[in-house]
Amino acid sequence: MRQQARRDSRGILDPGRLLRQVRFRRRLPTPALRPYVEHYWLIDWELTEPFAQRVVPHPAVNVVFHGQDGGPETAEVAGPGDELFVITLHGTGRVSGVLFRPGGFRPFWPRPVAELTGRRRPLATVGLRAAGPVCPGSDDDRCRRLDELLTGWAPAPDPLAAEASALVEEIRADRSILRVDDFARRHGSSTRRLQRLFLDHIGVGPKWVIRRYRLQEAIEQAAGGPLDWAVLASDLGYSDQAHLVREFTAVAGVSPAAYARSLR
Repeated sequence: MRQQARRDSRGILDPGRLLRQVRFRRRLPTPALRPYVEHYWLIDWELTEPFAQRVVPHPAVNVVFHGQDGGPETAEVAGPGDELFVITLHGTGRVSGVLFRPGGFRPFWPRPVAELTGRRRPLATVGLRAAGPVCPGSDDDRCRRLDELLTGWAPAPDPLAAEASALVEEIRADRSILRVDDFARRHGSSTRRLQRLFLDHIGVGPKWVIRRYRLQEAIEQAAGGPLDWAVLASDLGYSDQAHLVREFTAVAGVSPAAYARSLR
């Protein structure tokens, strides 16, 4: 089990700009919640002008608590996003967020996660509630409240959710996984069973997960310096460079070359 939160910037467009504008950090939950929760993410800001951040979503559910300019705290569930997520921050505020592992929200919510895909819903509408504000206090205070909250929701152990989570982690870590049928054969399964398992517990299909993680890798590599896009497209399983360019542009809103130029 990991002892610290991931430090990669996968999914965050222009992570350097984000870190210049806000205080962003990740914290691990209490060990009992780590089979379900990837990490907590905490953001604080004091801005003199609005700041828009773009994120290419992971195949995962987030629960987000948001306090803005001293107003009442809001709480919502954000399902796996099927398009670019853009949020504009302004004034003074705080966010305390929970990024669940792919499949990790299912034990808290006994319905197909596909019902949440591409949707943002107030927390109370999915049958979950917070006893009070989560965002005030130190980082330790905020994480302790999140630990208490999620523990109180009493996740029900689900072997299929654990299986789905492990499969997605394998896809995330192994860039040689490019085809669903090959992946299904590797695990002695059918593509139809994987499709049902992923839609029920992850919220999106296995092909979507493969393509999203490969695209997030391309975005992260673009932030690292000049690339041979044709070679990268081949490595990530795209039919050619044009295929990578089309998908990158469709999801990120800009071409790979334009994105790389913007970072420099």
